[in-house]
Amino acid sequence: MTVLEAHSNSVADHRPSEEPRLTYVPAKAWGTRIAAVALLLVVVSFLWSIASNPNFGWTVVGEYLFDPRILSGLYLTLWLTLVTMVIGIVLGTVFAVMSMSGNVVIATIANAYIWFFRGTPVLVQLIFWYNLGALFPELSIGIPFTSLWISVPTNTAISPVMAAVLGLGLNEGAYMSEIIRSGLLAVDPGQRQAAKSLGMTSGRALWRIVLPQAMPIIVPPTGNQAIGMLKTSSLVSVIALSDLLYSVQTIYSRNYQTIPLLIVACLWYLLATTVFSLIQARVERHFGRSSLQASQARRARQ
Repeated sequence: MTVLEAHSNSVADHRPSEEPRLTYVPAKAWGTRIAAVALLLVVVSFLWSIASNPNFGWTVVGEYLFDPRILSGLYLTLWLTLVTMVIGIVLGTVFAVMSMSGNVVIATIANAYIWFFRGTPVLVQLIFWYNLGALFPELSIGIPFTSLWISVPTNTAISPVMAAVLGLGLNEGAYMSEIIRSGLLAVDPGQRQAAKSLGMTSGRALWRIVLPQAMPIIVPPTGNQAIGMLKTSSLVSVIALSDLLYSVQTIYSRNYQTIPLLIVACLWYLLATTVFSLIQARVERHFGRSSLQASQARRARQ
């Protein structure tokens, strides 16, 4: 036996023996199960107390749930939500890009818009647009320093619907601007530099390269804003616009069934919010496919 073999045998003799394989048995979560059962009993008891309480007027709820006046108000609420969100997304994109501009004048104007509409209550803005005729009896548009001007009475141009669209849309644009700006800033600046090196203009690089990568960050808060706008639109009832809440208020002011009619409004708001949430989840999955595929490719390479 050589010296090397003797040394190897000596090292092998001093190696620690292999530890026995341990079997992990998860602990039985009896405490969690008992808490879940207790919580379920509390929820069922609460729901039963609501369903069996005659003061809620469930028969009146069923009677007015599909009332044409309620459905008309629901349609206006959904229409306002969609229109103001489109306006908010468009304005938000424009002012987000402007606020990131290197031009001081452009960036200052964008930041002033965001500062004003985020700093004043949306209810005040709605009332302001509704009463704009008190400040400007006529609205004029035309070419400066010429006689080519058109004037219309402000109360004719700014109807309650237009006041609602302006108030909600401009306010939403300020919030969407910050959401979109945060998404754009999250994209690696090297992406813009690479796009410019390929000969792309700034606008084309923004539309084709930067925005698609920012969408997974922009979509979740935008969905929350849409759901919030659905409920915020109920403020238009103060300017006598027949949305869902105003329609409910009109009915219960005559039959004095306040609680049942408010439950009708809540049920429709909950249904619309649920649909919006499902759409948001679908859009998030769509824009999250690229990041999911990239992570799967990295795991495959590892």
